[in-house]
Amino acid sequence: MATAKSLHRTEVIEELDKIPSEYLPALVKLLQAFREGVTLPSAEDSFRQGWREAQADETHPVSELWEDIDAA
Repeated sequence: MATAKSLHRTEVIEELDKIPSEYLPALVKLLQAFREGVTLPSAEDSFRQGWREAQADETHPVSELWEDIDAA
């Protein structure tokens, strides 16, 4: 029995086969941007980034975090 992932992969490949080759580089960039936009960094990577920002004094006081947020 095929899994949902393999069904989706088959659908994507079928669609890829319909795209003219001159558009494939743009499609690759679009797919990469999509993947980067929907995937979250690991907890370890997030912590390391936060730690670097804290060490570089790239922080904001808690009192400023909610400024300019409309609660209405």
